[in-house]
Amino acid sequence: MKRNKAIAVYLLGTFSQIVSVCLLFFLLNHFSVQSNLLSILGIFLGGISSALWGIIVANHYFHIHFKKIVNDFLNIHTSYKHYLLSFFLIVLDFSFLMFGGKIVEFSWYLPFLMFFKFIVFGGIEEIGWRYVFQPILQEKLPYFYSTILTFFSWAIWHLLFFYIDGSLATLQTLPFLIGLLTNSFILSALYNKTKNLLICVMTHSIINVLSQLTIDTNRYETYLIKIFVILVSCYMVVHKKDVHSR
Repeated sequence: MKRNKAIAVYLLGTFSQIVSVCLLFFLLNHFSVQSNLLSILGIFLGGISSALWGIIVANHYFHIHFKKIVNDFLNIHTSYKHYLLSFFLIVLDFSFLMFGGKIVEFSWYLPFLMFFKFIVFGGIEEIGWRYVFQPILQEKLPYFYSTILTFFSWAIWHLLFFYIDGSLATLQTLPFLIGLLTNSFILSALYNKTKNLLICVMTHSIINVLSQLTIDTNRYETYLIKIFVILVSCYMVVHKKDVHSR
């Protein structure tokens, strides 16, 4: 499979699958058909679209077998520095808590339950976007432009998914997109530095958990912090490259 075909297969496959689910939900809503089973099935089919087509393209383009993808998804054996790097970027991203941000009240066990939930509904997306799609883009494009293109594709995918799960109507679009752009740089920088899929999966999940449990009371300060996080992520990749092989 050639590079351009791999990109086309990934994008067409991912978006054809999630758009088909959106159309199904549109028809169900139009005819006032309510079904919990169909809702769960639709969320599942839409949610796994990027991971599923990432697996398909990984197999045909990178010649990575499914077993290795699973092993990479569960690979905890990496340098402690990689975990510290993830921790550093997460702390930096949520440093708005030191400038008036708030933490919502929650039971002690809730973050743990949310973490495992977001592994499935969030972390698994990393198979498609960071493990497959952006590395293909980076074969021809610089890191910054590859991350921006990944962000735009990922953002459209999220908006379609939010239509499926019903949260699109209440979505605060600008804060979400700025947060997603920041996450695109954090996660892509981590994958470029570590070449460890699990690091991205765990970081994605933790960011999702903290996003649900915190409130930024000053948007302007938060936006400045996120710009700084993006700059730090770019610096990490551009000035201190680690050479890894698959």
